[in-house]
Amino acid sequence: MDFKRRWTTGFKQNVFSSRVNTTTSLAEAINKASTKPKVYVAMSGVGAYKPDSNKEYDECSPLENFDFFSKLVLEWEKAATLDLESKSNCRVVTIRSGVVLGKNGGMIKQLYLPFYLGLGGPVGNGSQYLPWIHIKDLVELILYSIENDKVEGVLNGVAPQLCTNKEFSNAFAKALKRPALIPIPSFIFNLILGTERAKMITTGQKVIPQRTQEFGFTFSFPDVVSACRNIVKEA
Repeated sequence: MDFKRRWTTGFKQNVFSSRVNTTTSLAEAINKASTKPKVYVAMSGVGAYKPDSNKEYDECSPLENFDFFSKLVLEWEKAATLDLESKSNCRVVTIRSGVVLGKNGGMIKQLYLPFYLGLGGPVGNGSQYLPWIHIKDLVELILYSIENDKVEGVLNGVAPQLCTNKEFSNAFAKALKRPALIPIPSFIFNLILGTERAKMITTGQKVIPQRTQEFGFTFSFPDVVSACRNIVKEA
């Protein structure tokens, strides 16, 4: 999601439509197709797990509708199913992805320069959890879901290591051989992004990939230190 764009009603509608409407159209097309796919892997997010430092969420944890992003996830996942299993005999897998870490985009692209210049640090006190996954693991999880007939339902696309924002900041700075001494006050993100969108950064959830691992998936980058080292090495 482009953080340079103003968080207007129109932009929020574009975000919603690009996820929900396109997914609905795809599911409807599958139901109408004469030759139907055997499996459909849909993407979603962890945004409907309500931030709570005392709770740990797995794939069976209830989702809640408490803000724009949680509503987006709920509608997105609803659109992804659309009776595919009953109407099309199609195996459906929904991957709830955490923050994707990769050298060419997303959060890393936004943070690389300030951290490289030694100006990086945690957001606020850094105690909020950051559900994350290395982009290579996310790609491998999608392929694993396609290739293994036993995999179905919801998978949390997050690394098994629970990680706070501060722990991520320290790991990324260390991989760059830089300090991470400058915390960024939460109100700065509230001012720049708007309070609603800033919550993606200033709050977080403890999410574990329980079903993902029960189905036998193995993470290449299970901890944030190895993930950050790999990203910096390839950058």
